[in-house]
Amino acid sequence: MAGAYPPVFGRGSTAITERAPGTVAHLARVRVDPETGAPRVVGYVAVQDVGCAVNPAGIEDQIHGGVAQGIGWALYEGIVHDEGGRVLTGSLLDYALPSAEKIPPIETIVLEIPSQSGPHGVRGVGEPPVIPVAAAVANAIRDATGARLTELPITPERLHRALAARQPTP
Repeated sequence: MAGAYPPVFGRGSTAITERAPGTVAHLARVRVDPETGAPRVVGYVAVQDVGCAVNPAGIEDQIHGGVAQGIGWALYEGIVHDEGGRVLTGSLLDYALPSAEKIPPIETIVLEIPSQSGPHGVRGVGEPPVIPVAAAVANAIRDATGARLTELPITPERLHRALAARQPTP
């Protein structure tokens, strides 16, 4: 034995019968170039109930990462195929991801309402911030332009077509 104490052996198991629900509310502020249809998220607020915040700095990081990932889904990321069905965006050279300058300042508001279901009152924090982003961005675009887009990503081409379709031609 190399140490002063013997190794600890143990066995554990758990069966989660009830999950602690995650609750979020997101607000996006966008600008849309009327000539090109290029949307840009310029501000973002994410409110999340985390139950008991065991690691507040880590929680804020998770929320920021989730929002950034959601902005990617909303505006940039998409698998593109050619006419024959071949994937054209199969590598990171071709697949559009949001770069740092395309992610706006993100205000996070962390609520701590302990869950009756989660251990120590905690709630999941990794997945809930990703889910509402595309809807928040699409709704902000609708509010700014009047155009409702329901297909992701909301590319400048798609938004430009939607803007042109809603305006009568001279």
